[in-house]
Amino acid sequence: MRKILFFAFIFLFSVEIYGQDTLRQQPINDTIQLEEVIVTGTRIKSLLNYLPLSVTVVNQKQIENSYEPSLLPLLVAETPGLFITSRGIMGYGVSTGAAGGMKMRGIGGSPTAGVLVMIDGHPQYMGLMGHPMADAYHAMLADRVEIVRGPASILYGSNAMGGVINIITKKQKEDGIKTHLRAMYGSYNTLSVEGSNVIQKKKFNSVVSLSYNRSDNHRENMDFDQYNGYVKLGYDISKRWKVFGDFNITHFNASNPGTVDDPIIDNDAEITRGMASFSLENDYEKTSGALKFFYNFGMHDIDDGYRPDGDPRDYHFNSRDQMLGINLFQSYRFFKGNVTTAGFDYQLFGGKAWNRYSDRDEDIIDKSLNSIAGYLNMQQSLGKIVTANAGIRVDHNEHTGTEWIPQVGITVKASKSTLLKAIVSKGFRNPTIREMYMFPPQNPELEAERLMNYEISATQYVLDNKLSLSLNLFYINGDNMIQTTMVDGRPKNINTGKVENYGIEFASRYQVNKHLNLSANYSWLAMQYKIEGAPEHKLHVGASYARQKWGISTGIEYIHGLYSQISPDEIKENFILWNIKGSYRPVKFLEIFLKAENLLNQKYEINLGYPMPGITVFGGIGFNF
Repeated sequence: MRKILFFAFIFLFSVEIYGQDTLRQQPINDTIQLEEVIVTGTRIKSLLNYLPLSVTVVNQKQIENSYEPSLLPLLVAETPGLFITSRGIMGYGVSTGAAGGMKMRGIGGSPTAGVLVMIDGHPQYMGLMGHPMADAYHAMLADRVEIVRGPASILYGSNAMGGVINIITKKQKEDGIKTHLRAMYGSYNTLSVEGSNVIQKKKFNSVVSLSYNRSDNHRENMDFDQYNGYVKLGYDISKRWKVFGDFNITHFNASNPGTVDDPIIDNDAEITRGMASFSLENDYEKTSGALKFFYNFGMHDIDDGYRPDGDPRDYHFNSRDQMLGINLFQSYRFFKGNVTTAGFDYQLFGGKAWNRYSDRDEDIIDKSLNSIAGYLNMQQSLGKIVTANAGIRVDHNEHTGTEWIPQVGITVKASKSTLLKAIVSKGFRNPTIREMYMFPPQNPELEAERLMNYEISATQYVLDNKLSLSLNLFYINGDNMIQTTMVDGRPKNINTGKVENYGIEFASRYQVNKHLNLSANYSWLAMQYKIEGAPEHKLHVGASYARQKWGISTGIEYIHGLYSQISPDEIKENFILWNIKGSYRPVKFLEIFLKAENLLNQKYEINLGYPMPGITVFGGIGFNF
């Protein structure tokens, strides 16, 4: 660790010297001037027009107008190719019967995932099990969310095999103090209360948020309640350097009633998840980067429950997990049109699990693993039309060894309003501690999963740039996927699975006028080797209208060919969800809103045996000072 810190100091010291160069950066000529500036695709601020990646951006206005305590339902609606399983009104849960399984272009799975969730660029997943914690991603702390569709392992390593969801936290953009309070109540005794305060005072900035959410849900023994707190403090040391730290804590209690045909009693989980980070960032004319430390932790207490004709278990499953890491990266602009980024990552993850009886503890696992990686990525503009992008990552895991991850892409500005992209990228995922060492299917000889992604896309702006149209074609081929198979009469995790997916993604947005906005996205996914929780067809069409004190929005989501079971028999779900929201501001600081979901009263399941609720209605009030 001392060597790592010494290297970080020397690296940042060299940045200070290099940043004094009097040569000015050559500005990038952006004739469209419509694309968003993102950070997830490169770890530094970059114009999306010049990146070969497919990225969906969900902004703060969309988040606020969703009136959702969780970010995930909004991300599913706005992102083609992304699907997240659910089982009720509120609460995804953990362990048996849990939802929150994330699939991007059919990549992901249970109990682990190939979609990496991050907060401000820091990985967020359970140190032992390796999966994201769906109930820990709150709308109240997000300024925006950037979703990379397709592998991002070159920058983020393992678990970014299918894509990345990066939650970028709030920060006040001008001097002042803003306070937001919101309360919502509705069907099945569902309550959500949240408050946040954001301050920008010259060089100092802060964010403080608190929330409480609960629901009885639509089935007996499916209660959910949750507490969350978030604090972020930042200080601009100078025009070029700034520092911030944050802390996020979530505690939730979730009950699983089991399937309709096979109910469970007292299957309850008490979960606490926490995250802390510290970042030192620099931004010069020719170079920019950051040094980041992060620490994630969790405490789980789970009663697996019992069937009505059985006896209660005499133990609870307990675990304590953690993940800490360092990210160091710096971007240099060596000459005109060039951006070269070098980075270094270190992670240590693991934990302890045991069964707790009334008179003793029975250990299951106490283990940690580490990984270390370095990467280099270069972007070069060739005139005003072509931009090439290439990079490589070397990632060494203590257990699985060294993995090389290449990526190459190109963007072509075919005209002032037409953009073409192509990319070839590798994704990988190391096996988790659970897959290697915990529970009967474990296999300590597992290797990393790997896949290659091939993609081309086109974006067109028409009608004076009021209408944007984007089309993606992709092909994914992978092997070494971890599957549970029977070996000598026992279940065992084996690197035997394959992936061959291809499909189409389409997204459009039309700003008809200053009051009316229309949007639509569609994805078609063909899977040679079927998996659960990934629909073949997914369509979302939305419209929003705001005028003076009134606002109304509606969305229709069509899901076709969603596999809720693959074997022994294939079971597919098809359904249409229609949601509507309305708001009224009698005065500037007060908002009254109402929303209704599943207005067509569709009967459907996402998790097999867990029917979803019918029509639900919620109302609330918000204050902004």
